[in-house]
Amino acid sequence: MIEAIHQGYIKSAVQDGLAEIEFFHPLSNSLPSRLLKELAEAITAAGQEDAVKVILLKSAGERAFCAGASFDELMSIADIDQGKKFFSGFANVINAMRKCPKFIIGRLHGKAVGGAVGLASSVDYCFATTNASVKLSELAVGIGPFVVGPAVERKMGLSGMSELAINATEWRAAEWAYQRGLYYHLHESVAEMDTEIAALVNRLKGFNPEAMRQLKQVFWQGTENWDQLLADRAAISGELVLSNFTRRAINSFKKK
Repeated sequence: MIEAIHQGYIKSAVQDGLAEIEFFHPLSNSLPSRLLKELAEAITAAGQEDAVKVILLKSAGERAFCAGASFDELMSIADIDQGKKFFSGFANVINAMRKCPKFIIGRLHGKAVGGAVGLASSVDYCFATTNASVKLSELAVGIGPFVVGPAVERKMGLSGMSELAINATEWRAAEWAYQRGLYYHLHESVAEMDTEIAALVNRLKGFNPEAMRQLKQVFWQGTENWDQLLADRAAISGELVLSNFTRRAINSFKKK
């Protein structure tokens, strides 16, 4: 059996002005470092391609959208440098989305945990189904949502982010996330969601690319320091993950 950290894929396909970037991992679409690196690269590449007008970020399967970081890889961290590098994975994806000059649409068909909430917060326009409940579980395993926190706070406000961060073992329904601005559309079925996504994509493809690029810069104004901010946050998590408390908490969490 292939080790979990070596499984999964990132796929990117461009057709008629739309770049679809899809990720998959057999463990509830969790994202080990390898996939996070490839995901950041795929987003950056799509943003630089003239043929691309809009980007769609989605995951495969019918259950979870994304279970966050890979716990198996998390447990293999041996020192602070490894820890910082590991937690920089989601930081690099968030920064790739922030810097991408094209609008990124998010498609959440199922639950989002931890880093996945950071992904949903970093797309420019997010669709979801009623199955897309959210949870920031980091504090429950002895760490904290330090890396994704700025993105979540930017989208949902300090109140929404802190509620998720503190109440780390409780799911919040998709309707809760919709009311706080994480999701812009909420649908009963994936088919209904995909129809609405296609309609928006078709409209966006006809808009002025330069206007959309400049508008995206406006949306992300005030985040110019995030390269350093998220690196600093990754270092905090990288140190915390080495503690005995966190090791015990992660082992206990994996046994559930």
